[in-house]
Amino acid sequence: MHELNMEQLDEIVKRTIDSIEQSKNEIYDIAEHAKNEYDKLKQELIDLKKNIRETIDKVEKYERDLKKSKQKLMMINKNFDKYSQKDMELIYNKTDEIRINLAVEREREQMLIQRRNDLESRLKSSQQIIKKAENLINHVAVALNFLAGDLRNISNQIEDLQEKKSLGIKILKAQETERQRVAREIHDGPAQSMSNVVLKAELCLKLLDKDINKTRNELINLKEMVRTSIQDVRRIIYDLRPMSLDDLGIVPTLERYISKITEQHNIVIKFNVVGSPYFLTSIISLTLFRIAQEAINNILKHSRATEASVKLLFSKKYVELFINDNGQGFNIEEVQERIKDDGSGFGLSSMKERAQLLEGQFIIKSKPNQGTRCYIRIPLKEKGV
Repeated sequence: MHELNMEQLDEIVKRTIDSIEQSKNEIYDIAEHAKNEYDKLKQELIDLKKNIRETIDKVEKYERDLKKSKQKLMMINKNFDKYSQKDMELIYNKTDEIRINLAVEREREQMLIQRRNDLESRLKSSQQIIKKAENLINHVAVALNFLAGDLRNISNQIEDLQEKKSLGIKILKAQETERQRVAREIHDGPAQSMSNVVLKAELCLKLLDKDINKTRNELINLKEMVRTSIQDVRRIIYDLRPMSLDDLGIVPTLERYISKITEQHNIVIKFNVVGSPYFLTSIISLTLFRIAQEAINNILKHSRATEASVKLLFSKKYVELFINDNGQGFNIEEVQERIKDDGSGFGLSSMKERAQLLEGQFIIKSKPNQGTRCYIRIPLKEKGV
């Protein structure tokens, strides 16, 4: 029976990793669609430049023809007695025809050049979107590969069979939820914006020869759509994993995150550091950040607090995180019963499991009308932190 349960857990892990790979493939498909749209615009620009060259050649030809025709008119005017009325009428009509054709081609040349400039601008914007999409693919791949590696080592980290089974199921659900969230955000955000960009571009092409002012307004809207799409991509990347954790460390990342929260919400959050900050491994930094993020989200959603504090303490053997608020608090026993019954409870189970996976400690204290206090302690390994 023991072996059977282990096999079941291994199957869960395998399916989770397969799900992760499927998520990566879906993001690849979105990026490929963006590249195809870029190639389409690029080919359109090549064809347009060819038309411009042909039009310029026609303009130059009509200019030469007009010059010759005018010279012939001058000669006829000087020697009008040598030409019949019909001859004079023919050369005058031919000159007028050349002049009209020249005016038409010049106007066409200006319109094509304007379309070329607009298309080059759209192509540049499309190229920027592709670059952002490729960066998103890289960041998602790093995050998902890291997660997949952790899943493969679960059986070596947890000894109790029932605990392993429970944790494996939770991870499976969490990854499915995260995969759906990322896919939904990309579909509703950047992917939808890219589709709208194409539609707007086609509308601009149709309006270009009819209403320049309306075309200009549509291009302004197009520019705003691209800007919004870039912002969505940046937000998705940040939600997957703040890159500043690797570049700057946990202290600046938390500081920046808390500053952003205080700007967006009606709450004062104080942040301070005790001890001299030192390098933390990627998994410890990410764990501390995610726990702090979850705790602050709880404060914003449930506590009705006006003030909170986050303190990060660096010691020789531990890194510790303290999070307090002056909110309405709650009954710990009631929340723990809810966690046992249906798994809900402000994400406390998730925060505790994150700490325990690093052999750490998570303690939460709260009472109605007395605020909430969280304490997290992560031990540091002897051969580095």
